[in-house]
Amino acid sequence: MAQHHAPANGKLLQGQPTVVTVTLVVSFSIDATVFKVSFIFPNKDKYKGECKRTPEGMLKRNGHGVHTSANRITYIGSWKNDKLNGTGRLEHPSGPVYEGKFKDSMFRGAGTYTFPNGAKYIGPFNENKLDLCHYKMEGEGDFIDENGWSGTFHGSAAVGLKQKLKM
Repeated sequence: MAQHHAPANGKLLQGQPTVVTVTLVVSFSIDATVFKVSFIFPNKDKYKGECKRTPEGMLKRNGHGVHTSANRITYIGSWKNDKLNGTGRLEHPSGPVYEGKFKDSMFRGAGTYTFPNGAKYIGPFNENKLDLCHYKMEGEGDFIDENGWSGTFHGSAAVGLKQKLKM
């Protein structure tokens, strides 16, 4: 393993040096070499995880990694071609959490969205939206909240949505 310390893009940023630490890990696959990196972007976002070099020589996030934005939104999960792809968890500092499948940096497929009040939607997502109403339903989704409401969505209908009364 070799470690290289270099300024981002070979330049200093407005008198503030940005250090990129790259640890080279030789991959036994034929496709590419995998790099383990810790990187601070000019906008103060941070990424720690795996990258692969493109044929053009650029490093793109590929594999598992953690990205934390300057405003504290955190993604932990799979990357492909510099986009959220595969399984991951997106946490917002105000409380909402999405855990599930991503495709091209959008919620896509099975997932769980937990609202700040603890209510949850468990089911399919399509392009960052609950896969209900205006989209073709690909399955069923469940809604559960702290006030005792629960039920199952079928298309745009909430069949069986009921409140469990504590008596």
